[in-house]
Amino acid sequence: MDSAHRHLFARLERFYDAVPRDAARPEEHGALVLFVRDGDGWPFYARPRLDATEPPSLADVNVVRERQRELGQPETFEWVHETTPELLATARAAGLSVLEAPLLVLDPSTLPDPATLTDVRLRMLAPDAPGFALDVAARRAVAAVGFSAAGTARSEAGPAQRDAALTELDVAALDEERARIADGRRLSAVAETPAEGVLASGMAMRVGDVAEIAGVATLPAARRRGLAAAVTATLARALLDAGTDLVFLSAGSEEIARVYLRVGFRRIGTACIAEPTALI
Repeated sequence: MDSAHRHLFARLERFYDAVPRDAARPEEHGALVLFVRDGDGWPFYARPRLDATEPPSLADVNVVRERQRELGQPETFEWVHETTPELLATARAAGLSVLEAPLLVLDPSTLPDPATLTDVRLRMLAPDAPGFALDVAARRAVAAVGFSAAGTARSEAGPAQRDAALTELDVAALDEERARIADGRRLSAVAETPAEGVLASGMAMRVGDVAEIAGVATLPAARRRGLAAAVTATLARALLDAGTDLVFLSAGSEEIARVYLRVGFRRIGTACIAEPTALI
């Protein structure tokens, strides 16, 4: 690995380590750090410690899994293969299934104008907008429906299933969303039509000049209309305009990665996500 790639992967490691620290407390277990969220909210993962001098051992993985079970937290581990290649075999030896997800970074010079990708309205969520609570709920509902039918194929699930998945957010969750969008740590975007409502959505998490686009999803009935690509490009453009100079994402499969390749991303490596086999 040349020095430029080492520097790039080091920036990604610092980002992965920083993102959970706003909402979770770190617990160090050998060469791993487990991020523990107290209270409600999306549970975090364990990943290699930034300052570890050795790769995580099988004993480290087993200790963390026991702690995750004790906390009622998913037994999830995340890492970048190019940075911690030894962990792939260790995780499998522990009985975990590993998703090897294409890891891509944006080449800003090849990012298209989002408006050229679709005729559907594209919109960034604003924390002071009157409909902000409904916007956030719709973004989450679209993700829930979209990720329940993985891949890019069309199917019947559409606005009716999205509306059935809508849940009201509590005050604390909305305040967190507002605060993070207001200070630039989180961005959210949707694609919508007046008749159908929100059809696709996505978000980005930002720490300084590095950001990850995540949670890009399209209702299965609305797929093959360029909406995921348009939402991704909208988020990427907003991040660049905010001064972000490294934008990256992980794709759930090679098929999904092709969506992002079309809007200026290129593959640099593999992001690994490990879970117990029964949960895959």
